[in-house]
Amino acid sequence: MDLSRIAGEVTRTDYLHLYYYLRLTRGLETRITALYRQGRIVGGCYTSHGMEAVSVGYALPLESRDVIAPYHRDMGAFLIRGITPGEVIAQYLGKRTGPTKGKDGNVHIGDLKRGVIGFVSHLADNLPVATGAALAFQIRGEPRVVVTNTGDGGTSRGDFHEAMNLAAVRKLPVVFFCNNNQYAYSTPLRYQMAVQDVADRAKAYGMPAEILDGNDVAAIYVAARRAIQKARAGGGPTFLECKTMRMHGHSEHDPAKYVPQALLEEWKIKDPILKAEAMLKALGYADEADFQDIDARAKKEIEAGVEWAEQSPLPEGPETLEGVFATEEEVA
Repeated sequence: MDLSRIAGEVTRTDYLHLYYYLRLTRGLETRITALYRQGRIVGGCYTSHGMEAVSVGYALPLESRDVIAPYHRDMGAFLIRGITPGEVIAQYLGKRTGPTKGKDGNVHIGDLKRGVIGFVSHLADNLPVATGAALAFQIRGEPRVVVTNTGDGGTSRGDFHEAMNLAAVRKLPVVFFCNNNQYAYSTPLRYQMAVQDVADRAKAYGMPAEILDGNDVAAIYVAARRAIQKARAGGGPTFLECKTMRMHGHSEHDPAKYVPQALLEEWKIKDPILKAEAMLKALGYADEADFQDIDARAKKEIEAGVEWAEQSPLPEGPETLEGVFATEEEVA
C-alpha cells in the first residue's frame, strides 16, 4: 500500500491498535513456545510467527456481534475478540480457567459469547460451519458477518469447495481468508495445485477474490473492512488470499528441514512487525519510543497472564464431563 492510501484509510489510532496486537501475538506465542520447550505444555504447539498480520488484520474491523471461525494460526484474532493472554496460557496448561475448562490443552479455542467458533485439527472443517452460521444470519435477517480462515492446503479439501459454492450461490455474509504460507505441513504449494494463485479457485464459484501481501497488516485491515462491509450490506462473500511465509515448522516439534534456508532468509526481512514499524515511521504515526512503550505494555500483559494461569486450578474430575454433550434443557 502507498502512504497516501494508508493515511486516507487507516487512522493513527487504528494502526497503533494493529501494531499492539502484532506485538502481543508475537510475544504471547513466544512465551507459549518457551513453556512447551520447558515441558510445561503437553501435546502440539502451533504458532503464527511471521504470519500474525493476517488474523490481526481481519479481526479488528469486525463488530462485537460478528463471528469468526478461525484455525490454529489465528491467535491475533482470539486476542482481539477478547480472549486474554491468561486464558490462552490456561488453555495450554489444561487449567479450569481456560476457554475449554481443561478439556483441551491446545489452541482449539472457542467461546460463542465472544463470537469465536471452536475448531478441530482438520483444516477447512471450519469453513462449512462458518457458511452455516452465515446462512442462519441471513435467514434471521440479522446484519451479522462471519469471517473464516484456513491455510493453502485447506483449500484442496472438499469441504472448502462445498462451503465456497453454497456461500456464493446464496450470497451469504461470510468472508473467506486463505493464509497462504506456502506449505501444507511439508507439501509446497506447487505440489498441491496447478494454479499459480489460490485466489483463482474463487472464480469457479463466481466469487470475487483479492490477493494481498500477507505481511502488511494495514493492507489486510483495509481489504477485510471492505469485504465485511460488503457482506453486511447483502453483497455476498469475498475470498482474500494472503501471501505470507511460515517461518517455522508446522508445529514446534517439526524442524522443517524441507524448507530451503534461502527462502526463510528472503522472508525474514519481510517480517510483519518490521513492515508495520517502517510504515508507522513513514506516516509520522510513531517512533522508536512508541514501539518500545507498546512492546513493554504487551510484555506486561503477557507476564500477568502467565502468572494468573499458573495460579489457576486444574479441573476436578466431574468437570471433564460438563459441556461435552448438550442437555435436554439446552436443546429445548
